Amino acid sequence: MSSSVPRKRVRKSPEARRAEIVESAAAVALTEGLECVTLRRIAEELDVRPGLISHYFPSAENLVAEAFGTAATGELDALLPADRPDGTPTQYLARYFALSRGTAYDDISRLWINARHLSRYRPLLRDQVHEQERANDQRLEDLIREGVERGEFTTPDPHLTAIQILVVVDGLGAHANTDRENRPEPVLRMAVTTAERELGLAPGLLDRTAAQLPPALTPR
Repeated sequence: MSSSVPRKRVRKSPEARRAEIVESAAAVALTEGLECVTLRRIAEELDVRPGLISHYFPSAENLVAEAFGTAATGELDALLPADRPDGTPTQYLARYFALSRGTAYDDISRLWINARHLSRYRPLLRDQVHEQERANDQRLEDLIREGVERGEFTTPDPHLTAIQILVVVDGLGAHANTDRENRPEPVLRMAVTTAERELGLAPGLLDRTAAQLPPALTPR
């Protein structure tokens, strides 16, 4: 006589369950857009009842804002980590541009376009967009300031230089939804060229540095 043993359900802590919900929402936001982040959709992704999602997020607006924040923070940490023990400021800046150029960066570029548009009508998302913009500004400014202190960069105003670079990066990212096959190389390199000019670096230095990054910093 055979007997079946019922499967034991794993009960997750509230913190773990909430984090799981946000991570799933962030993944949907990146691949499909923030409009697709609904309580029902995330419940389907996690194979749970919608009531469980609404227990943690009574409003979809809260979940949308957190989904964007999680995706944007994760991308910032990947592009430009706060802790940088494995290389010089020049190497980390070269790595930043190597990772943020090309189609691999399109999903996060589209998400930023999406979030900025929707934030006109969604206060919670607008606050999150502002917070993430400040985080990007500060992270790049910190790197530039470190480079100035080490004598690698030359700029009288690291804050202003960071904003100038990010404006160009955002401008190029704004074309993520359009055909870029025939875009000239000087246009694709515009953010790098701006950084080299504003930081007193030799033309082409960042590309040469990116090609010679140590294994710990090599983009994968």
